[in-house]
Amino acid sequence: MTSLAETVLSLLGAEIKSARPLQGGDLSEVQLLQLSGGRQAVAKSGPLAEREAAMLQAVRAAGAPAPKVLGTADGLLLMEALEETSAAPAGWQALGTALRQLHSATGTQYGWDCTYAFAHVEIPNAPLQNWPGFWAARRLLADPAALPRDLRLRIERLCSRLPELLPAEPPCALLHGDLWTGNVLFSFDTAYLIDPACYYGHSEVDLAMLHLFGSPPAEFYDSYGRLEPGFEIRRLVYQLWPALVHLRLFGSSYRSMVETRLEALGV
Repeated sequence: MTSLAETVLSLLGAEIKSARPLQGGDLSEVQLLQLSGGRQAVAKSGPLAEREAAMLQAVRAAGAPAPKVLGTADGLLLMEALEETSAAPAGWQALGTALRQLHSATGTQYGWDCTYAFAHVEIPNAPLQNWPGFWAARRLLADPAALPRDLRLRIERLCSRLPELLPAEPPCALLHGDLWTGNVLFSFDTAYLIDPACYYGHSEVDLAMLHLFGSPPAEFYDSYGRLEPGFEIRRLVYQLWPALVHLRLFGSSYRSMVETRLEALGV
């Protein structure tokens, strides 16, 4: 296998002077590279590097801030290095603006042109025209055999009600797909979207994920805008997907995250 130093030299024409790990979540290795000539780059390794690169480029093409892709090869994604700062009110306002811009880019079907994954949890994205059908088949029941039987039966009952709970054909907005605060890089007055898992779907999916571990401050909604009535119920439905992913990745400590949402939805 080609070494990191050889790949960086081939793609960027620079030598690695030093490297230090960056926080990359639980599923990938990320390093900040100091390069010859005083340059910097971020290197992220993983089997889906090329797919992530295409998603970052889609985010940038939509006019939303995201790191510039410098190159990909052999399961390696090279990106521009950005200076990270703390999340200030102006940063949250910038995130609202960035997300509104991202969601303004629309497709013709729900889904994406390739499957993605969080570690061993596959994310099927084969397009569908009906949104409740997509959320049931491609998300909540994408791999029913991987779920505990009692939860699977409850989710099946919920999926039979999705046409009543979700809009049939909301705009096919470009989604980040994994939007929690750890996947936002605040840099002064800009909020960059990182680590995307893009597909086209209902814009409220990103907002539901953003509320999974806390709530953004008022400045976020001042720039993003308000939601349509009934979003509280839809948020529970949309939060079930990342809750199920956490259950499958990290075990039974996340079961309560699934159950509390099912209980609130009456199943």
